[in-house]
Amino acid sequence: MQALRVVPKVFYFDTFKEFNEEFKIGKRDVLVTNEWMYNPYVAPLGLDTNVIYQEKYGMGEPSDEMIDAMANEMQKYDYDRIIAFGGGTIVDICKVLSLDVPKKSVDLFTGKVTPKKIKQLIVVPTTCGTGSEVTNVAIAELKSLQTKKGIAVEETYADMAALVPESLQGLPDKVFATSSIDALIHAIESYLSPKASDFTEMYSLKAIEMIMEGYKKVLAAGNTADARKPYLKDFLLASNYAGIAFGNAGCAAVHALSYSIGGAFHVPHGEANYQFFTEVFKMYMRKAPDGKIAKANQIFADILGCDVKNVYDELEKFLNQLIAKKPLREYGMSELQIGEFTKMTVENQQRLLGNNYVFLTDEEIREIFANLY
Repeated sequence: MQALRVVPKVFYFDTFKEFNEEFKIGKRDVLVTNEWMYNPYVAPLGLDTNVIYQEKYGMGEPSDEMIDAMANEMQKYDYDRIIAFGGGTIVDICKVLSLDVPKKSVDLFTGKVTPKKIKQLIVVPTTCGTGSEVTNVAIAELKSLQTKKGIAVEETYADMAALVPESLQGLPDKVFATSSIDALIHAIESYLSPKASDFTEMYSLKAIEMIMEGYKKVLAAGNTADARKPYLKDFLLASNYAGIAFGNAGCAAVHALSYSIGGAFHVPHGEANYQFFTEVFKMYMRKAPDGKIAKANQIFADILGCDVKNVYDELEKFLNQLIAKKPLREYGMSELQIGEFTKMTVENQQRLLGNNYVFLTDEEIREIFANLY
């Protein structure tokens, strides 16, 4: 069994200016970013390069419509490298844009078209969540199919990733919360995955420790942007560690179930994951309490200073200080959709469900949806 693989070369710089001094962004590049990131970090450098602002093609999570429109725009430029300077939406879109994109990008996600990489991809993440800079996973809402689906092939790895903590300074509170909770879930799901190894477990456990301890410090200091600033490097490194872990061991049922409300109601990825996190883990505990999950429970209990038997209730209370957990009906879900989402999850998310800590039957997945409704 392969124990660990990290495909992109990983770089670290304190500032975007230092990143540019090494990578020398120029006319043969297309920089894909957001205008609110370009203005403070790129504009002062006076670079002569091609720039695409992702928000001009749609807001929120990636979609095949965004990808199609941006691929059409990219045809105007003669370039060798794509530099993805942004959050998970930009990173996932650029993974696809580095391929030979067909007229309809949905064909890449459904397997109708074989992926072929034609451009070099450099990723500079601006959130502390997806870890997407070191994985080959690209997720998009496929609007024509009314679902979310991922592509994960050799061709969707970035060539290089650069970690720049400075770029996290302007994160809104909710984006910080949803992205870092996403990283926490990456870490714990990959830790429990049957594909985990001693190497991936090391990254998973370190990410959990850094994120949870970081939360305690940030919350104690008032949970503001200024309170986060001293710990941005830790959160960025932790999300990268979690990305390395889940890029090798995979994520599981939390992610699989969350795509239902993410696709149907446009719930941000990290927020959607959090809604399912503890309920999935309670089901795991019910089925195999004495297995590997016992160690994970003890880790959370030690950090939170609580009894193991109450660990998920206490974890919810703790994380609710960052972002609230709420009934799925408040997002617009109907009772009828409990069955619909169960069926859709089982049919479309086997790539993720195969990484579950223990096998979940269709009825158990339905029970999780029903409990959260």
